Amino acid sequence: MSSVLGVPLPNSWSSAPLKHVTSVLSRGSAPDYVDVGPVRAISQASNQASGLDWPRTRFHDFSGNPKSLKGYLRPNDVLINSTGTGTLGRVGYFTDSPDGLPCMADSHVTIARAKPDELDARFSYYWLSSKPFQEYVYAALVVGATNQIELNRDRLGDAPVPLPPLDEQRRIGEFLDAEIARIDKMCTTVRRLKVVLHERRDAQRALMLRGADRSGPRMPHPMLGDLPASWQVIPLKRLVPRIGVGVVVDPSSYFTEDGVPFLRGSNITESGIDLAGVRFMSEANSRTLWRSRLNSGDVVVIRAGYPGRAAVVPDGLDGANCASLLVIKRGKHLLPKYLEAYFNSPLGTAYVNSVRYGAAQEQINVSHVVDFMVPAPGLDEQEDIIQGLEASESPIQALKEKLSRQEVLLKERRQALITAAVTGQFDVTTASGRNVTEGVSA
Repeated sequence: MSSVLGVPLPNSWSSAPLKHVTSVLSRGSAPDYVDVGPVRAISQASNQASGLDWPRTRFHDFSGNPKSLKGYLRPNDVLINSTGTGTLGRVGYFTDSPDGLPCMADSHVTIARAKPDELDARFSYYWLSSKPFQEYVYAALVVGATNQIELNRDRLGDAPVPLPPLDEQRRIGEFLDAEIARIDKMCTTVRRLKVVLHERRDAQRALMLRGADRSGPRMPHPMLGDLPASWQVIPLKRLVPRIGVGVVVDPSSYFTEDGVPFLRGSNITESGIDLAGVRFMSEANSRTLWRSRLNSGDVVVIRAGYPGRAAVVPDGLDGANCASLLVIKRGKHLLPKYLEAYFNSPLGTAYVNSVRYGAAQEQINVSHVVDFMVPAPGLDEQEDIIQGLEASESPIQALKEKLSRQEVLLKERRQALITAAVTGQFDVTTASGRNVTEGVSA
């Protein structure tokens, strides 16, 4: 019995290096980008696991026969992202452009064009997407430093490909097309349900932060909507003692193996502060950089990337520090959870959207945030609003967590199904896809 990458294959299957079963195995070329041009250029950003993202493609300025371009794409070409942490190894499949324009791969994308009499293109696409091959990419095919990694072309050419008979390859490709489409449809439904829940949560936040359940006269506000007339609306700078910014200049120079947690934007999530991947700085540096030092009850707000997302600093992070986050110090007039809810609601989002700037990475500045107008009911009313939000959002959050778990399971099943099919762990001619991964290795 033969095997590839440690996975046993059926007796009737063989294997071969990728370079022996492809007529083209090379990267594209660097485009001369223009706003509108005669050739579409496919980059790593547009080569997504969910399919080619055409709005992300750009245009190449070119005159002549596009077939002469290095990287010219033909139907059924397989595309492999070939540089960069987080994107390297991602596999896509080209059939045609949506507008009929000729297409090319840029210099960061490798084209694998199967020899049709030896390797079915869809089978090759699924093999290159399988778990064994993806693990092999990072174990054996990558060269370079951490943030400058790339696929080694020679090693990629020597990578093994399982080869069932050609008719069986086609059957496997057709089977996976149907089953993966079914799984992807379920994943799309799950994501849509999560969006609906998110919108419902935002609507509830807006109603509560506008005091919709309060009786009495109301007053309109151009940005915040209809509010109780008894509530004051005050600039944020008058409600808190200080609004500052975390370390902005070369924050990575302060990274240490341990010490004080050094929060970044990636640690601020919809659910609060997530310490996964948190960096650290020394206690001495943290004390020196006292302006960005955090106390429990402060509210940190993302400044760049997902501007406006906010979280309260819990007791366990008292004394932590931060990079490039807005730091709103705890004051007497706003409860921390109320201020967090304001920023994470349509009320705060309206102000963020009115001032954010930047094309590559959207951001906001302290000079903007200090003038955000905040509804400021009394502390007792703020506490009532917080409790109401917690009561209304708890079942929504529970549903979102269940949907997230379901999406993870669907993705795991998707990968297991691909791996099992392209390594011959079941016969696709008799399988339905619903139970074939029971007892097989992913």
